[in-house]
Amino acid sequence: MLLVTLLQFAAAASAVQYAYQVNFRNKNGTQPFSDSLTFLSPHSFARRANQGIALDSTDLPVTRAYVDSVLALTGGKLHCVSKWMNCCVVLLSDSTQAHNLDGKAFISSRRLVGYYAGTLHNKAASSNGNGHETAGSTPSAKTTSSDAVYYSATWNQTLMVNGNYLHNLGYKGQGKIIAVVDAGFIGVDTHSGFDSLRSSGRIIDKHNFTLASNTVYGYDNHGGEILSTMAGLMPDTFVGSAPFASYALYVTEDDNSEQPIELLNMVCAMERADSIGADIISSSLGYNIFDNTSDNFVFATDFDGKTTVAARGANLATKKGMLFVTSAGNEGGSTWNNILTPGDADSALTVGNVDLSGVNASNSGYGPNATGKVKPDVCTLGQPGAVFNTSGGVNYINGTSISTPEVAGWAACLWQAVPRATPAQLRLAIIKCASQYLTPGTQIGYGIPDFRCSAEQLDVKDTQGPAAAGLTILITNPVVHNLDIIVNLHSADDVTFMLADVTGRELMVFSHFFDSGKNASVSYDMSHLPAGMYFLKAQTATYQQVLKLVKQ
Repeated sequence: MLLVTLLQFAAAASAVQYAYQVNFRNKNGTQPFSDSLTFLSPHSFARRANQGIALDSTDLPVTRAYVDSVLALTGGKLHCVSKWMNCCVVLLSDSTQAHNLDGKAFISSRRLVGYYAGTLHNKAASSNGNGHETAGSTPSAKTTSSDAVYYSATWNQTLMVNGNYLHNLGYKGQGKIIAVVDAGFIGVDTHSGFDSLRSSGRIIDKHNFTLASNTVYGYDNHGGEILSTMAGLMPDTFVGSAPFASYALYVTEDDNSEQPIELLNMVCAMERADSIGADIISSSLGYNIFDNTSDNFVFATDFDGKTTVAARGANLATKKGMLFVTSAGNEGGSTWNNILTPGDADSALTVGNVDLSGVNASNSGYGPNATGKVKPDVCTLGQPGAVFNTSGGVNYINGTSISTPEVAGWAACLWQAVPRATPAQLRLAIIKCASQYLTPGTQIGYGIPDFRCSAEQLDVKDTQGPAAAGLTILITNPVVHNLDIIVNLHSADDVTFMLADVTGRELMVFSHFFDSGKNASVSYDMSHLPAGMYFLKAQTATYQQVLKLVKQ
C-alpha cells in the first residue's frame, strides 16, 4: 500500500501540462440565433435592446463538434472556450499530442500559450498577498463636512472626482452590474464591509477561469481590495463608489506564472460578463512581458489598440454594450514605461493614478498607445487609495489598480442616472469633463474626472432621476395574436414603443398618448410575426422600460 502511494505521489510530482490555443475556421453547425436564450441571458438581451445592438457571429457559440474533436484527437482536458475568438484552450500531458491536430480542415491554427509543471486545475488555494506597497493602515482624520464623515477613509478619492454629487442625488449603482476581473478575492466572504453585498445577494456570479472552478475567495487579496473601492459599505468608516451595485467576481490571473493563457482567461471572463448582462467590466490587470520571452509583446506593433487578444476582447465588450474600464499599469519609469494591454484598447476607458495633489504617481503608465491615441484616458487617486484589508480593517495602498475600480464605480452611478446612455457617450462625458481635456498629457491623459460635470454633460438634474415607478408597463405574455399593453405613468405623456427581435432588428415603432395613472389597455397586432422571443422598449422623454416577450 505504501509503495502504491509513493508511486502515485511520484507520478503527480512529474506530471506536466501544456496549454494550447486551438483556433477554428468557422462556426458551422452551431446554434441559430433563434436559440440565443441558451447562450445569452435576458439581462444581456435587455442591455442590447436598450442600445439597439444586434447579434452577430461572435455571439454564436463555438461549434461543439470541433471542441469534441480536439479533445478526442489529443486526449487533452478542456480549459476554456471563447466564442468571441472562436477557439478553445486544451491542456495536454504530452506536447506531441498537439500534432494530431495538424491538417484538420476545421482548425486554422494552434499555439502554445502555457506550460505547467503540474496539473493546472488541481492547484491549491493560497493566501499570497499582492505585493502592493502599503502606505499605511490607519484611516485619516475626519473633517467637519458631513460627507467627509460619512465617507471617512474614502473621502479623498470621492472628493477628487465629485463622486459624492451622484451619491447625494441617490445614484449609488442600484440596478447596475459590474464584473470584476482579477487575481483572487480573499476576504470578500468575511470582511464586515462586504456584509451588505453578501446579505442582499448582490454577488450574482463568480467563476475562477484560471482553475476552471467556482472558487474565488482564495489565491490573492488583490481582487478584494479592488472590489472594496466600489462595493465597500461601512458608513462613517468607508464607502465605495458604487456600494449598491451588483457584482460578478472573476479570477483570470495566475500568480504563479505570467503566460499568454491569462489573456484568454480574461476574454472568457468578458464573455461571461456579457452573457449575464453586466453593464461594466473593471479590470486592474495588464500585460506586456511573459515567462517565455518569445511571447513578449512589442509595443510598436502589438499595442495599437486592436491587436492583442485582451485589447480585441475589450473592444468587443464595448461593441456588446458594456463599458470596459481598465488599468494603465504601473510600469512608468521602468524600462517598458508605457501602458499595458488591454489598456491600449481603442474603446477602453483606461485609468492612471495621481497623488492627493493631483500629480501623477511616478510609476503610472505612460501613453499614448502605438497609434498615438491618448492613453490613459483619465487619472484619479491611487497614491494612495483606501481599500479593505484581509484583517477586517482598512489599508492605504498605491497603484493604478486602485484608481481603476474607483472610476468604474462612479461610471456605474453615472449610467444609473442616464440609463439611455451608451458606453461611448459615458466615456466621452467623463473625458470631456476631465481637468486637462484641452491639453492632454502622456501620463495624465485627459486629466482628473469630474463626475458632477459629466452628469451635467448628460443632462442629469439636481433631483432623483428616472425611477421604475415613473413608467410601468404590463403586457400579455406570451402573445398569441395581439400584444396588449397597460401603461401606468407618473404624469401624462406620449409613450413610444419599439419592438425588436433578438438580433436587435427594429420591427415596429408606434406611439400613443397616455394620461397619468393607470390607463386602459391598448392592443397591437403581432399575428404577422413568427413565433419567437422579442423585446419591447417603451420610452418617454424621462422614463423607459424594456420588456421581454414571447410570441407563440
